[in-house]
Amino acid sequence: MAKLDPIKYIFEKPSLSKRIARWQVLLSEYDIVYVSQKVIKGSAIAEFLTELAHEDYVPMTFDFSDEDLMSVLHIDKEEHNEDIWKTYFDGALNALGHGIGVVLISPEGDYYPITMKLKFDCTNNMTEYETCVLVLQAALEKKAYTLKVYKDSTLVIYQL
Repeated sequence: MAKLDPIKYIFEKPSLSKRIARWQVLLSEYDIVYVSQKVIKGSAIAEFLTELAHEDYVPMTFDFSDEDLMSVLHIDKEEHNEDIWKTYFDGALNALGHGIGVVLISPEGDYYPITMKLKFDCTNNMTEYETCVLVLQAALEKKAYTLKVYKDSTLVIYQL
């Protein structure tokens, strides 16, 4: 037997008392909507993981500190004259839609925040990949060819 969610109860049932009606009106000003969570079957996750299996063991680090750089190549400062840009990015899902955000930081310390609302239904991973594409597009527009990428998702960073 599942517990009854009070927010769901307030929004789905007609007003039973003046006090509940008042709270319902106050909460409706903030566009609060009850949305039930989607359930993912364990077998679907297992099938997805088997599709991504590697033949050789590939260790992944799960350190999520803010300043870890995960790169494919090493750049020597003496040999490399270009300035290094930084970027932080993330995606978000809520009842009003799907959004992504990027902060591109120039070598001089100028911040360029970029946000975008996605106009299609998507999963958390899809928002992360769309954010990654947005980061790369913004970096190319600013002519930032050397980019340090900071993200809390190891999966997305390793696929860059």
